[in-house]
Amino acid sequence: MFDILMYLFENYIHSEADIFVEQNQLTDELVGAGFNQDEIYKALDWLEQLADLQHSDEFPYLNAKPDSAIRIYTEEESRVLDVECRGFLMFVEQIGVIDSITREMVIDRMLALEKSTICLDDLKWVILMVLFNVPGKEHAYAQMEDLIFEQPTGLLH
Repeated sequence: MFDILMYLFENYIHSEADIFVEQNQLTDELVGAGFNQDEIYKALDWLEQLADLQHSDEFPYLNAKPDSAIRIYTEEESRVLDVECRGFLMFVEQIGVIDSITREMVIDRMLALEKSTICLDDLKWVILMVLFNVPGKEHAYAQMEDLIFEQPTGLLH
């Protein structure tokens, strides 16, 4: 499913292509690209659920005040998001790329991937997808893009 999300993100969203494609046409294109139809439906549902996270009345944890939240990970979240991923989430929150609300959206979408473990690169892409879908987060989206694509130069100490 994650491969399909990446395909859609790179070919429609990130490339600023026409994203208003009929679902049947999109499904046909994805099947033609070699993706499994069940996984396609899961990916499209994942994206729909991401859009639904904008309705904070349905997701009460999104009503938290950004500066008042302390995050303690559940056993399942800790299993899926290893120490490196949880550390990266804390890092991007501390530098202001995400806030506690977008962090919760990211965790929700990571668990919805139904993977037993998540690698750091996958986490970064999900953060980017979430930021793209949250109105008013254009600057944070650009910062996250820089974190993903920027290659370090010179010696690292």
